[in-house]
Amino acid sequence: MNTLVPLLSNPQVITLAVLVAVVAALIWDKGRSDVVALAGAAVLLLTGVVRPIQVQSAFASPAIITLASLFVIAYAMEMAGLLDAGIRFLIAFCRRIGRTGLWIVIAVCGAASAFLNNTPIVVLAAPVIRDTAASLGYSAKRFLIPLSYAAILGGGCTLIGTSTNLLVSDMAGAAGQARFGIFEITPVGVTVALAGGLYLLFFSGRLIDSSERDDVLVEAPTGGTVQAGGQIGDAAAFATERPLRPLRALVSLTVFVAVIALAAIGAAPIAACAFAGAVLLILLRIITADEAYSGLRPDVLMLIAGMLVLGIALRVSGVAEVMTELLVGNLELLTPLLALILIYGVVLFATELLSNATVAVLFTPIAVSMGEALQVSPRPFLVAVMMAGSAAFATPFGYQTNALVYQMGRYRYMDFVRVGLPLNLVTWVAAIVAIRIFFPF
Repeated sequence: MNTLVPLLSNPQVITLAVLVAVVAALIWDKGRSDVVALAGAAVLLLTGVVRPIQVQSAFASPAIITLASLFVIAYAMEMAGLLDAGIRFLIAFCRRIGRTGLWIVIAVCGAASAFLNNTPIVVLAAPVIRDTAASLGYSAKRFLIPLSYAAILGGGCTLIGTSTNLLVSDMAGAAGQARFGIFEITPVGVTVALAGGLYLLFFSGRLIDSSERDDVLVEAPTGGTVQAGGQIGDAAAFATERPLRPLRALVSLTVFVAVIALAAIGAAPIAACAFAGAVLLILLRIITADEAYSGLRPDVLMLIAGMLVLGIALRVSGVAEVMTELLVGNLELLTPLLALILIYGVVLFATELLSNATVAVLFTPIAVSMGEALQVSPRPFLVAVMMAGSAAFATPFGYQTNALVYQMGRYRYMDFVRVGLPLNLVTWVAAIVAIRIFFPF
C-alpha cells in the first residue's frame, strides 16, 4: 500500500494551481463563471499542459453540440408560446381542485425538467404557485422551495435533463468508457426523484412552517443576470408572456419528441439528433436563424467548454489518479460499495459550493480512476457523480432555481438548510440503493 503521494510533475503542479484558482474564484464570486473557466483553459493551453487539438476537442464535444442544439429547440418551443399555454392551463387546473393542484403543478414541472431547461420552467411556474396559493389561502412559502427542488430532481432523470449528466457522459467517453444512453440513468433518476418527492410532500411544509414569518413575497426576477454556484443565466429571457402559435408549437414539439425518440432507439447519437432537429426548425422557418442564435446561451456553453479543458488537463496530467490515491488509496478496507458511498458524499458536498459543471469535470476522472483502481466497472461511480452533482438542496445559491425562489419567497438561508439537508440524505440513500440495483459493479 502506498502511503505517500508521489512527487508531482510540472504539468500536475500547474493543473492543480489552475484548479485551485478556478474553484476559489467561483466560490468567492470573483468574476463571471464562464470567464473564469475560459481563463483557466487559456493558462493550461499557454503552459502546454493541454495541446491546441485537445482544446479544440473540448469546444467541439458532443456535450456542447447537444446542449446548444437543445437550447435552440427549447427556445423555439418557448417562442411558440407552448410553455406559457401549459402554465395557463395549470393555473385554471389548480384553482379548480385547490391545494392538491399546487402539488400536481410541482410534479409536472419536475417531470418537464427531465427534458427541458428547468430555469424557464421555474421562472414561469413560480408566480403561478405564489398567486394560486394566495388565492386559496395558503402560504406560498410552503410550495416555492419544493418547486425548485422538484425541478432539480427531474433534471436527473434523463441524460439531457441537466448539463451535469451530458458532461459526465462526454468525459467518460473521452476516458475510454462507453457514453450513456438518453434513458440509461432513468431508473436511478426516477427512484431518487420519487424518494425526494415523497419527502417534500409529507415533510417540507412542516419544516418551513416551523420557522415561518409574515409572507413578504416579491415578483420573480425580470431583468439582470442570476448567478448561483457558478451557474449563470438571464431570467428576463423567460419573463415575457408569449401567445400560443398553434402551428409553430405543434411543429417544434413534434421535432423535440422526434429528437428524443431517435436518440432513444439508437438511430443516431443524441448530439446528431438534436443538431438535425435545431437545423430543421430553422429550415421550416419555425424559428429564424437570428432567434436561434439568441437561444444558444453562449455564457453557459463557454462555461462548459472551459471546464471541459480543465477536465482534460486533470486526465492527461495524471492529477486524477493522484486525487484518487488521496481519496481511496490509503483505505485498506475500502470496498466498492463504500467507495461509491464516499464519492457520492464528496460530490454532494462539493456541489453546494461549486457549479454542477465544475463538479462534473472535477470528479468524472476520479470516478473512472476509482473504478479502475478497485478493478470494478466505473459506471456506478459515474452515475453517482451525475446524481450528486445536481443535488444542491442545502443552500439557496447551489443551483440557479434555488436562487430564483429564494428571492421571490424572501426565505431565510436556514430554510434551505432545514429542508434541503434532510433531502440530501434521503436522495443519497435512494441513489446508492438504486445504483447498486441498476448498475452493478
